[in-house]
Amino acid sequence: MDYLYEEETYSIIGAAMTVHQELGYGFLEAVYQEALEKEFQLKNIPYKREIPLKVYYKNEPLDKCYIADFICYDKIIVEIKALSQIIPEHQGQVVNYLSATKLKLGLIINFGNKSLEYKRVIK
Repeated sequence: MDYLYEEETYSIIGAAMTVHQELGYGFLEAVYQEALEKEFQLKNIPYKREIPLKVYYKNEPLDKCYIADFICYDKIIVEIKALSQIIPEHQGQVVNYLSATKLKLGLIINFGNKSLEYKRVIK
């Protein structure tokens, strides 16, 4: 079975695994975000960090916006967590990001456990 953006997804997850192996778990989300940015640079993964995502109501932009942790390859939203587990609300958050951007794939990466946890979210 083929996955949407399979090669790019594996590169992103591989970078996250490297960060998790180096730092372990227990740090704040901001620490993992900064380390992952450095790993993206080392692995030549194109990314944009903390991009405001406009939300529209009846074709009018709202003042409030979402902030994605990363958009990689101009097509994959990456949301970083440092919690005990990924919960349905996190998936809902990424679905909203996908709706706002019209992108199709998001990754939730959770550094908060002994083992790295990640989830693909497709819209």
